[in-house]
Amino acid sequence: METLARRLGLRTDPVIFFVSAGFTVLFVLALILFPGPIGDAFAAGRAWIVAKLGWFFILGVNVWLGFLVWAAMSRHGHIRLGRKGEKPAYDNLSWFTMLFAGGIGAVLMFWGVAEPISHFAAPPFPGGEPHSTEAARDAISIAIYHLGLHTWTIFTLPGLAFAYFINRHDLPVRVSSVFWPLLKEGIHGPVGKAIDIAAVLGALFGVAVSLGLGSSQIAAGLSALFGIGDGAGVKVAILAVLTVVAVGSIVAGLDKGVKLLSKINIAMAVALMVFVLVTGSTLFLLRGVVETFGLYIGNLPRLAFWNDMLADGNPSTDAWGWQGGWTVFYWAWTVTWSPFIGLFVARISRGRTVREFVFGVLLAPSLFTLVWFAIFGWQAMEIDGIGAAARAEMGEAAGALSRAVSDSVPLAMFAFFENFPLAAFVQGVGVVIVAIFFATSSDSASLVVDMLCTGEPHPGPTHQRVFWGAAEGLVAAMLIVLAGDAGLTALQQVITVVGLPIFVLVTMMIPALIRGFAAEEIDHVTVGERPQLQEF
Repeated sequence: METLARRLGLRTDPVIFFVSAGFTVLFVLALILFPGPIGDAFAAGRAWIVAKLGWFFILGVNVWLGFLVWAAMSRHGHIRLGRKGEKPAYDNLSWFTMLFAGGIGAVLMFWGVAEPISHFAAPPFPGGEPHSTEAARDAISIAIYHLGLHTWTIFTLPGLAFAYFINRHDLPVRVSSVFWPLLKEGIHGPVGKAIDIAAVLGALFGVAVSLGLGSSQIAAGLSALFGIGDGAGVKVAILAVLTVVAVGSIVAGLDKGVKLLSKINIAMAVALMVFVLVTGSTLFLLRGVVETFGLYIGNLPRLAFWNDMLADGNPSTDAWGWQGGWTVFYWAWTVTWSPFIGLFVARISRGRTVREFVFGVLLAPSLFTLVWFAIFGWQAMEIDGIGAAARAEMGEAAGALSRAVSDSVPLAMFAFFENFPLAAFVQGVGVVIVAIFFATSSDSASLVVDMLCTGEPHPGPTHQRVFWGAAEGLVAAMLIVLAGDAGLTALQQVITVVGLPIFVLVTMMIPALIRGFAAEEIDHVTVGERPQLQEF
């Protein structure tokens, strides 16, 4: 393998690179040759995981969040994630925009209207009345629960582990480095390489599913604007364009490509949010932003530990109906992103303390998410009609948006914009924002996957990075073909199965970090200095 790597001009660990690439190629070929059996296998796997292990996903993320808060508030909060006296690599504004664009900016564009409207029209709690004021409050709380603190917890835990072991101890830039306290030199052996291969494949599939959703949303937007249709061929063509943009950014590198795209995109997204606030029901939305804080904080304990134990009113059932398709799907999908987002976040957070890292990564994006959902979600529900009296006054217009979302989730944002001035222009801007968000996610993932293979903080040769960007696009295209008419459901099946082993892997990062922090005390290391690796 080493000889082949040299001949191809690669600078990488040949085992990690070629095994990961081989699995990716085999999966693509299997999808082409046996789409039916592959789809059935993923459907069966997802059904079993949701029914038997859904509670594990729910509990696990809460444990992760509790650990992070403890780490930040404890004496370990002063530990600097870098060399002694090292300053943060990026200013706060650049740091935040790269966090957001590389994380869930694209997801907010996809679900910002669709999720609140979905829960508003079909309340998940027993006895909930669709389109009622109570349904509206629950809908906004659930949406923020899914994309607020808990989602960023899934990114923050591996990010902290990578920043601690890689930035502070100069271990290779690989997921296996986190497990030095548990494996010691074994991180360089078969077990360590298996961990890194699993992380590479998880990142590829997580980004591929996201690209599949993104191409669906862009296709829906183009269909609304130009009536060109949104079939699989259109989505694959869109994926090709996104991949080309992502590869261009990959070639430019992190500081030029990703940083520039991130700043442009966050500025456009904020401008879009301000446009909705100003041209929509401004006073209602301002009041909604304030009230949403209270709703989220008040409902968070109930939502965080709710795991649908009385699904369908039958305590003995294995069915997880609603929550299996929402919460468990979100956590499984998000955790597949966590190795690459975690390494990406660690890379851009060098020089910050544990406390700065945890609260910055947890709170800043979560705060933006809350404001985003408060503006888009409440405005969407008001357009759809909140309460019997309002809906009666609206007549046939009541429920139009929820019906559009029911027909096509990717179309939700664009159906929403039809209710605003300059609708066609705003829809076009929305398409551009979604495209850049997904291209940014793809190029961020490609750079990090390349680092996982090289084990170095600097990207490998250009053609090596381009390979991973192209691979993400190809896997996404094949998943779209596999999904067919099933659409989102098929993508949920794939990512839930892939997410389980990654979830277990991330959970094991907690004991590794605890042992690492303990070594800081054993070695009597002053804040900012490094303990010895052998003390772990």
